[in-house]
Amino acid sequence: MGKANDGWMARAALRSAAWAERWFPDAWVFAALGVIVVAVVVLAFGATPAVTVNAFGDGFWSLIPFTMQMAFVVIGGYVVASAPIVARFIDLLARVPRTGRGAICFVGLISMLASLLSWGFSLVFGGLLVRALARRETLRMDYRAAGAAAYLGLGAVWAMGLSSSAAQLQANPKSMPPGLLSITGVLPFSQTIFLWQSVVLTAVLIAVSLMICWFTAPSDTQARTAQDFGGMDTATPALPLRSRPGEWLEYSPLLSILMGVLGLGWLGYEFTSKPVVTAIANLNTYNFLFLTVGLLLHWRPRSFLNAVTRAVPSTAGVLIQFPLYGGIAALLTHAAGADGQTLAHRLSSLFVHIASTGTFPLVMGAYSAVLGFFVPSGGGKWLVEAPYVMQAANDLHVHLGWAVQVYNAAEALPNLINPFWMLPLLGVLGLKARDVVGFTFMQLLVHVPLVLGLLWLLGLTLQYVPPAQP
Repeated sequence: MGKANDGWMARAALRSAAWAERWFPDAWVFAALGVIVVAVVVLAFGATPAVTVNAFGDGFWSLIPFTMQMAFVVIGGYVVASAPIVARFIDLLARVPRTGRGAICFVGLISMLASLLSWGFSLVFGGLLVRALARRETLRMDYRAAGAAAYLGLGAVWAMGLSSSAAQLQANPKSMPPGLLSITGVLPFSQTIFLWQSVVLTAVLIAVSLMICWFTAPSDTQARTAQDFGGMDTATPALPLRSRPGEWLEYSPLLSILMGVLGLGWLGYEFTSKPVVTAIANLNTYNFLFLTVGLLLHWRPRSFLNAVTRAVPSTAGVLIQFPLYGGIAALLTHAAGADGQTLAHRLSSLFVHIASTGTFPLVMGAYSAVLGFFVPSGGGKWLVEAPYVMQAANDLHVHLGWAVQVYNAAEALPNLINPFWMLPLLGVLGLKARDVVGFTFMQLLVHVPLVLGLLWLLGLTLQYVPPAQP
């Protein structure tokens, strides 16, 4: 196919990608600009310089546990993927697509379906599948578009599935702050992610996202392959021979077996004492599973440690940028202005006060998307805004479970251009945010009106149910 065969959406995606590659800043610069913008707005609303700098400094390290979790998502994925048996399975799966455009859609489908179970699994598996497809010499696949497709799980539907932080929180009274519990009561999955309206919304998003993948995929002559980005060092180096007696345990499977028994024992307890979907949605459990399986699949500690060493450079972006997002979150939620109100409270109050029963899904969806651009944290952000927006839902007689789903659907929208969640995937692929955001931006242009419109339309089919008092 030649350039003339590219449709208008593909041409628009290529122009968007070219603009992003030229003008879109590095992800760290993007985060740093966010810090400055939020700090200036906070100061403009009357926060003192001392309050502002203290909020930023106090919040800087607040995401350290999450930062390490995300770093281990990358490390665990690399470790497992480099094990010979897993690499062969991924290569087998990568044989399914027959064309570059079909491969991009295949990646998008796998990513979105996987994200309904676990967003962390979706990021790693999608990236590894793209790498395997890129190794096929007979398949001319645009590496940027495939990377963007691998990100669709986080950019489209992850919060509509079992790993939704907000839905999990609302279904578990022990996880909710007492103030929120008294406002909403317990909202089981049957009132949130398992509503037929939610299922319809999710199915439409998957179908439309795949259509966009198909129509924005560049033709063979316009595609930029992995080799255009310097290629990929995908070959696993051979394990060097043991050179001294002190290395015996490093080359023996003994420690791997013993550590594996301990790890599998704990995992067995976790999965038998909790629902499987709840256990795997826990990022600590997910990372523990990958590291334990990776250790056993590598068999020898030296092979395992070599894989970890190769993986660590890919975590650089995560380690240096996530603290900035912690600072932004603290500025929004802790830096009070002259009247004692935080910026997060001001934003929520603004959107809540201009809403009516009919427009609530539109207003709340827009608010959640805007705030999510600066505070990309599903569960943490829900705790910040839920007391305000859910009280407004009660006052306006809006279905409370649908209010949660409005948040979930809108939560994914800013992910499509916010580099925060892209970093682990970009580490796997060896790309920059600017390389994929041109294609994800095309998804955003369609998703914003589609999501907000469906949230409003489907919301009309639901009736308000007062919360059951705990």
